[in-house]
Amino acid sequence: MTQLQPFDAAAAEATLRARILTSADVKRELVARLDDAVAVAGILITALAAGNKLLIFGNGGSAADSQHIAAELVGRYNFDRPAMAAIALTTDTSALTAIGNDMSFEIVFARQVEALGRPGDVAIGMTTSGSSLNVVRGLEAARDRGLVTVALTGRNGGRAGEIADVCVRVPSDETPRIQESHILLGHVWSEIVEASLYRRPE
Repeated sequence: MTQLQPFDAAAAEATLRARILTSADVKRELVARLDDAVAVAGILITALAAGNKLLIFGNGGSAADSQHIAAELVGRYNFDRPAMAAIALTTDTSALTAIGNDMSFEIVFARQVEALGRPGDVAIGMTTSGSSLNVVRGLEAARDRGLVTVALTGRNGGRAGEIADVCVRVPSDETPRIQESHILLGHVWSEIVEASLYRRPE
């Protein structure tokens, strides 16, 4: 059994302070380059207003963020209003395991995009490295089917950034810091879309 070390409150505070300040610094740097994030807000409003849907996908923490963002739109963000069409392609365990086992894990998102995506829909691929092959393949499938493609990545964008119509690059190389900014962007987009398409109740 691992021996539990005495809790060092000062060290814990130092770690908390350092990580929070680093995260804040990344977000401050992101504020200086908002053109792509603004463009995504417009893309989402246009698609949802036209009756199209969002397909969102990623791995690990980005899978959870995909589900989180989809839930904000299908449910509610700041106020009650009609549901908006957003699907996280990370939630159907039967599809994920069947496609991964019978075909290839590389196409677990691409196959779902082929089944569900239609021209005018928006595919949002989340990958901190920009190089997650199944996310890249999902964006490629979306592009081939006439969807608008959005990549959320880290600093360099990777292959996902190269092929997406719009890539929002978080200025960091640290996965946790990148994911913290991705969910912040998802929240703010949800706020903008909701306020743009529906009147808040008095």
